Amino acid sequence: MATLQWLGLVGVFLLSTGTALHALLEKREPPAAFAWIAVCLLFPVLGPILYFFLGVNRIRTRARKLVGGLGSSDDGSPAHPPVEIPTAFRQQARISAAVTGLPLTAGNTVEALPGGDSAYPRMLAAIDAANERVYLSTYIFESNTSGERFADALARAHQRGVDVRVLLDGAGEWYSWPRIRHRLRRSGIHVARFLPPRLLPPSLLINLRNHRKLLLVDGGVAFTGGMNIGDRHLRERPDGTPGIRDVHFRIDGPITSQLETVFLDDWEFASGARDAPNAVEPPADGDALCRVIVDGPNEDLHRLTMVLVGAVAAAREQVAIMTPYFLPPRELISALQAAAVRGVTVDVLLPARNNLPFMHWATRNMLWELVKWGVRVYYQPGPFDHSKLFVVDRHYAQVGSANLDPRSLRLNFEAVVEIYDTTFGASVASHIEHARQGAAPVTLEELDNRPLLPRIRDAVCWLFTPYL
Repeated sequence: MATLQWLGLVGVFLLSTGTALHALLEKREPPAAFAWIAVCLLFPVLGPILYFFLGVNRIRTRARKLVGGLGSSDDGSPAHPPVEIPTAFRQQARISAAVTGLPLTAGNTVEALPGGDSAYPRMLAAIDAANERVYLSTYIFESNTSGERFADALARAHQRGVDVRVLLDGAGEWYSWPRIRHRLRRSGIHVARFLPPRLLPPSLLINLRNHRKLLLVDGGVAFTGGMNIGDRHLRERPDGTPGIRDVHFRIDGPITSQLETVFLDDWEFASGARDAPNAVEPPADGDALCRVIVDGPNEDLHRLTMVLVGAVAAAREQVAIMTPYFLPPRELISALQAAAVRGVTVDVLLPARNNLPFMHWATRNMLWELVKWGVRVYYQPGPFDHSKLFVVDRHYAQVGSANLDPRSLRLNFEAVVEIYDTTFGASVASHIEHARQGAAPVTLEELDNRPLLPRIRDAVCWLFTPYL
């Protein structure tokens, strides 16, 4: 018995020290490494179990197959001929090209669609007009009135012989009951699930989520942004309660080829089959230069962050940000501070009441770092605004699914479209400015004078920033 006890103690010791050593060698950031080493050593059994399920980054090893030659030829050169880039765009275009390796595409048109009331009818009409293929990827697909309308439209397209594929996130589909995939499959639609949690065979990768929102029709029409599918995105829900605010975008032109490649890569990973359609060259009849930025744990973890930091560093007059969740990485905080100090107007608009209170509290703990150095932060009154907008100098904009928080920038699979177009950039800046006029500024005095208990609450939530 004594021998077994000693063997057990030795096993526990080797387990805790082994996992601590793994954290030391594998974690990229000192705070995360230190935290996991402490947990593994202080809790010799529980610590390694928690580290196994939450700390080991299987994402990089399991998702590397998603990395492909998006937009590039076999020798690494762009698959599209280079476009003429106006002088005002060249610095940012150079930054993004170096980080993403993707070419800019010319001749695109981008249209903003505020709210599900504007976006859903346009999306449904595009599905009903489809002749060849409809690809839909979404994080949440609710089985309510709006979701049923999409399910019906997809079923009609399938009955016409259209290639219909729907990619659902394995965790996001649990936001609604009954789950919509059963309805879709009964209609004969091909449905794939992105890393669904399951017990047999075990898969508990709850952190790796596909947060992209893409609707692609016939290789020439795309809808993207931050809007899921469901009644929550209607300005007035069927039950009479106000919905959340959001903006989606319709994009026509050659950039849809890059977005379709993103979908097909994800589809192949989730379903095991690619079945790529015949390539089409969408007509180029717009003025916007566009490029897709794919971000996720299968890519360079800091890809989108690097582009954002480069854009802020290149700003000369204004940076405007609207986001529901704001816990930016240290390098982006520094870039925003430096921009404000050198005289750039930096505006950040956040919801006054967040649908995730702990995110709001954690953000409150770090806002002083920005406000102190001249970054203007505002809280928008309700209803909750889910929009994700970023614009620099009224001519460079980003739209897509990414929030400015650790989950989006480190763990989620996200898709962002960067848009070089003075008309579109000015419209995004004007939209943010209009919202700013009705928002309340956050002052340093307000942040410093918070009562003790809320300050403690905010600081505790902020400690968990890497996991929010």
